[in-house]
Amino acid sequence: MKVLLVNGSPRANGCTFTALSEIQKTLATLEVESEIFGLGNKPVRDCIACGGCVGKGKCVFDDDIVNALIEKATTADGFVFGSPVYYAHPTGLLLSALDRAFYAGKSAFMYKPAAAIVSARRGGTASSFDVINKYFTISQMPVVSSTYWNMVYGSKPEEVLQDAEGVQTMHNIAHNMAYLLKCIDAGNKAGVEKPKTETGARTNFIR
Repeated sequence: MKVLLVNGSPRANGCTFTALSEIQKTLATLEVESEIFGLGNKPVRDCIACGGCVGKGKCVFDDDIVNALIEKATTADGFVFGSPVYYAHPTGLLLSALDRAFYAGKSAFMYKPAAAIVSARRGGTASSFDVINKYFTISQMPVVSSTYWNMVYGSKPEEVLQDAEGVQTMHNIAHNMAYLLKCIDAGNKAGVEKPKTETGARTNFIR
């Protein structure tokens, strides 16, 4: 079992990385492998709705990190997506990457549990947390919760570690993720089939 921890911050070792590291350390104690995958600080294209990815499993634009993210996702069993809060929303870096990765490589994410985490100095956490979760709920992914909303506070990594409840929340995400992964693994071994998905109905509001 492997969890891919996606760092949507342009700062490789900042507050979001610190929160993800707390999850990673706890997963290790639960014998769950994990990897922190940073999106970096180079530009990521927006999706332009060209449709060129349909049936290919990858984005037609191959000059940034998105296809590498999709490739990593194919071998992951669960995900944690992290972002700092910029103007009360996740980073544009993360949103551009997820728009394209989930559209072009949706099958790599479906039915796999995921959690969103956000870090902030002060405000905008709830709205940012909400935005990231929407990728999961349109992709049939079990959402991993914790004992509080998945957020930490601090403007520096050392301040994040002083947020005792936030750190505790990260640890409990790891425990809940490991529990869910092990339940899914047991179900697979017992022959439990994935949910049947109805398709074909697309309703417009203009008639």
